[in-house]
Amino acid sequence: MPETTQEDRELTFLEHLVELRGRLLKACLSIVVVLIALLPFSRHLYETLASPMMAQLPEGSSMIAIDVASPFLTPFKLTLLISVMISIPVVLYQMWAFVAPALFKHEKRLARPLLFSSVFLFYAGCAFAYFVVFPLVFGFLTRIAPEGVAVMTDISKYLDFVMTLFLAFGITFEVPIATIILVATGVTTTAKLKSWRPYIVVGAFAIGMILTPPDVISQTLLALPMWLLFEVGIIFANILIPAKETEDETEADQATN
Repeated sequence: MPETTQEDRELTFLEHLVELRGRLLKACLSIVVVLIALLPFSRHLYETLASPMMAQLPEGSSMIAIDVASPFLTPFKLTLLISVMISIPVVLYQMWAFVAPALFKHEKRLARPLLFSSVFLFYAGCAFAYFVVFPLVFGFLTRIAPEGVAVMTDISKYLDFVMTLFLAFGITFEVPIATIILVATGVTTTAKLKSWRPYIVVGAFAIGMILTPPDVISQTLLALPMWLLFEVGIIFANILIPAKETEDETEADQATN
């Protein structure tokens, strides 16, 4: 049974809604506070984000702003997105605090490390995209430009492009968490996941083709980590949930016999 304390008493539906509203307000407030703190540095933040592209542009080229309001709106949009990313731990904590009273003790014990790991892996995916993928992708894209074509990227389109990559790699790095959850909830077992390995590899490259720009480098750089992280998820699922897997495999053997 779930752990019960005086604070975890049964709440009415209206009380749940009030608590949920309070949690959402705290999460939104954390985003607003970070946004206000970062606004004075919005131009510098965009310059940092654009540096991988600027480093690959031919000498004499620069980024451009097509829309009249782009020089203001694009750095502001970036600052808002960064504020959301920085506030993710607070947002997830508020979600955890809302659902934790309904969880069993063993579920809480597994959920806490998964929660912290998911935040770390998302940031790791974004860092991998910025430091590894961006220089390779932008170097490739600028080198294949036809002769006589000046590569001058619009700042708002560049922001949309890199945020898509950040999101794609951040979600991709969550594959171990998804693998562990699937095994922990009994949806599948590590033995079944291993048997699906060839399909996972093909699926990883298909997802890489869909989520990334139409170049082989970014597709491969997304697909390979996805596959490797899938293998990492299987390893940790075996370590964290050995009893669960053994029970499932025993039941499967008895069903076949």
